[in-house]
Amino acid sequence: MPRQPINDLVALRAIVRERSFTRAAAQLGVSPSALSHAMRGLEERLGVRLLTRTTRSVAPTHAGERLLEAIGPHLDGIDAELATLRTLRDKPAGMIRITTGIDAAQTILWPALARLLPDYPDIEVELAIDAGFVDIVAARFDAGVRLGETIAQDMIAVRIGPDMRMAAVASPAYFAGREPPATPHALAAHACINLRFPTHGGLYAWEFERHGRALTVRVAGQLIVNDIVLARQAARDAAGIAYLPEEYVRDDMAEGRLVRVLADWCPPFPGYYLYYPSRRQRSPALSVLIEALRYSSQRG
Repeated sequence: MPRQPINDLVALRAIVRERSFTRAAAQLGVSPSALSHAMRGLEERLGVRLLTRTTRSVAPTHAGERLLEAIGPHLDGIDAELATLRTLRDKPAGMIRITTGIDAAQTILWPALARLLPDYPDIEVELAIDAGFVDIVAARFDAGVRLGETIAQDMIAVRIGPDMRMAAVASPAYFAGREPPATPHALAAHACINLRFPTHGGLYAWEFERHGRALTVRVAGQLIVNDIVLARQAARDAAGIAYLPEEYVRDDMAEGRLVRVLADWCPPFPGYYLYYPSRRQRSPALSVLIEALRYSSQRG
């Protein structure tokens, strides 16, 4: 037997509840004649009478009552779930999944979330820390956070942080008895801590610029890591020179654990952006988070 249109079953329930074609039609937003026609079609397809009609009232037959007892709770459950979804549409609630690197998570995302979440108890946030680039659509993330210059053009990007600078740093113990590099080329004489990005497997080439002159340097050393947390710790422990976001090592430099070199070769560049697919409708929860993260020079 072919599947019955759910609209006809909803209409049957309304008629029985209202005990009137006219009132049920008004509730459903259709004409009484269209509703009567739909019920005749349903009865013909089922081969059984569902309603007893008189000039003054309408009532379910035994078959009609049996059918509504079976499907009524399911229709009520559908109505309740749709009402919940409408609530989610208007109320910031639900899960937000974000892929990000550790630096952005620590310096931008978590400080904003620490302020936001207590005011929105129905919002849940999952931060997935990944040094590589993730296809947020395929991996079912709501958004990602990366440097502005690395975001695909088909994404909507919202700036969430100031311009950044890189910092070449090492511990005072490492520089003891060594001449600090005066130019990027001088890094060839030093032990450098390399970073390997999971996305393409290659070693990160250190990028410098001075007076409009760009320079890319391939460095060498005994240690290769794929996480800036390890790179910073290795630099603290005198394993060599690391090339890390300035904000990430600012406290280390201020407190003397790390010493900076080549500062005049590290100009600012676009900082972190939150991005999400342009074709995906933003949930109220994601909209609230975006506004909490949105960067302006007055705030930053």
